[in-house]
Amino acid sequence: MSTGTSPAGGAAGAPTPSRTAVVVEDEPTIADAVARRLRAEGYDVQTAGDGPGGVELCERVDPDVVVLDVMLPGFDGLEVCRRVQASRPVPVLMLTARDDETDKLVGLGVGADDYMTKPFSMRELVARVNALVRRVERARQLVGTPAAAGTLTFPVDGGELVVDRDQRRVRRSGAEVHLTPTEFDLLVCLAASPRTVLTREKLLEEVWDWADASGTRTVDSHVKALRRKLGADLVRTVHGVGYAFEPAGPAPAEGAP
Repeated sequence: MSTGTSPAGGAAGAPTPSRTAVVVEDEPTIADAVARRLRAEGYDVQTAGDGPGGVELCERVDPDVVVLDVMLPGFDGLEVCRRVQASRPVPVLMLTARDDETDKLVGLGVGADDYMTKPFSMRELVARVNALVRRVERARQLVGTPAAAGTLTFPVDGGELVVDRDQRRVRRSGAEVHLTPTEFDLLVCLAASPRTVLTREKLLEEVWDWADASGTRTVDSHVKALRRKLGADLVRTVHGVGYAFEPAGPAPAEGAP
C-alpha cells in the first residue's frame, strides 16, 4: 500500500482496475475530462449529468468513490450526497465553483470527505481520489487488528467523550454523535495523542494519506466541522502550526468496549 502520495505524485499508488468511480457533473466537458483521466488511472468510470441520475447510478453500480459537483439540475450535489451516504457510506470528493468556506462546511456536514474548487488541477483530483480509495481500503484492513481495537474515553465538560474504534462510533455525555468517516479518522488521529500539537501537514498525511501544502485548508474545514458536532472546546488551534486535542482531564482511559 502506498502512503503519503501528494498531487505531484501523478499515477503513483493508482488503484487496481476493479475500482469503480461515479462522476456526477452537468458540464459535459468537465465530466468527460474527469472520466477520461480516471479511466487512464485504472478506474471503471460511469457518469451522470443531474442529481436524480447520480443517485440512481450510485445505487445501481455501488461505486468505490464518487466525484460530485455541487451545482446540479434536478437537485443539488448536497442532496445527492445525503441520499448516497444514507444507503452506504462511500468516499465523496465534491467539486464547487465557489471558494466559500460555508459551502464547504455544508458539504462536509452531509458526508463529503474532501472538496476541490473549480478550476482544479486534474493531476491533483486524481491524487485525491486515489487517496480516498486507499483510506477506505486501509480502514478495512485494520478492522479487528490491535491498531483499530478498543475504546478511548476522555473527560469532557458535562460527562465523557467515548470513541469506540471497533464500531467507529462516538458518544459525548451519553448522546451519539454522527461523524463522517473522515471526521472519525481525524478525531482518532488527534485523540491518540492528547495535548500534542499535530501539524496540518501531519494530519493531512495521516488522515488523507497524502501530503501537500495546498491541502491544509481541507484539514481546517474538517476541524471546523468536527468542532460543530463535538464542541469547540475539544480541539485547540495552534496558530501557524496545527491542532491539539484537549480533553478536560489529565489522560484518557483505554480499554476494550
